[in-house]
Amino acid sequence: MADPILKWAGGKRQLLSDIKRMFPNSWDNYHEPFLGGGAVVLSLQSPAGTVNDLNSALSNFYQVVKRFPDELIAENKDHLYDRDYYNEVREEYNSLSTMESLTHSERIRKASLLLYLNRTGYNGLYRENSDGEFNVPFGDHSNPNFVQSQRIKHIHHILQELDILNEDFEYVQETATEGDLVYFDPPYKPVSETADFTQYQAEGFDQEDQQRLCEIAQYLDTQNVSVIISNSPPVAELYEDLSSFMIESVSARRSINSDSDNRDPIKEILITNIPPSHRAQTELSQFS
Repeated sequence: MADPILKWAGGKRQLLSDIKRMFPNSWDNYHEPFLGGGAVVLSLQSPAGTVNDLNSALSNFYQVVKRFPDELIAENKDHLYDRDYYNEVREEYNSLSTMESLTHSERIRKASLLLYLNRTGYNGLYRENSDGEFNVPFGDHSNPNFVQSQRIKHIHHILQELDILNEDFEYVQETATEGDLVYFDPPYKPVSETADFTQYQAEGFDQEDQQRLCEIAQYLDTQNVSVIISNSPPVAELYEDLSSFMIESVSARRSINSDSDNRDPIKEILITNIPPSHRAQTELSQFS
């Protein structure tokens, strides 16, 4: 088990105990179609299955950690904590992001740049503009650690039995089979005018995507696949009339917010088809 190496909007580190309380007593393969910061999968011991993210920079990062940790660490050691250097790195990162294919050294470089930008950018935020360009400004940090040697090595071992993908989340319909566990953590529908940081890619994630996710969850349920979904309360209406799914309420405090004074706990929901009697731990409070 390891702590996340990337700070990511919507990260689930604070909700780990709530989410894992819903896990089934046992499962075969584990699938996470919206990987993000990876707090949930990195909390598991030697998981096998798939992890995925539509953000190609993110999937590349984890692929590099899995296969080339020493090269990544060596690349990380050359960075500087400096505003001008940061701006140069951001420009280089965006240039690499426009390329359809990367060489081996470019993949290592891009992974290293992502980690550096994440560790030294403002508030640890990952955000893209409408053109798909990373546009987060330099951040004021005290001695930021952007080498992360030990954590990279630890995560490297955790990822060994996982296929790391860069696909639309629908892939899981063809991949998950009876007895598997799927955890969905999609970008959330904003619950207020300022709570928009989970839309961290230019493509966004709209109501049509939420409906598509709901339909996939129902299909997986018919295949006897265990499903857990994290989401925001407005999405509950898609699931509340589905007899196979239960909705439960939890609270989370967001560390990424455009207003540093507006980080009060917010309500989230967990949706699952796993009956309380089949869960590894105790039941949570019912959503209301």
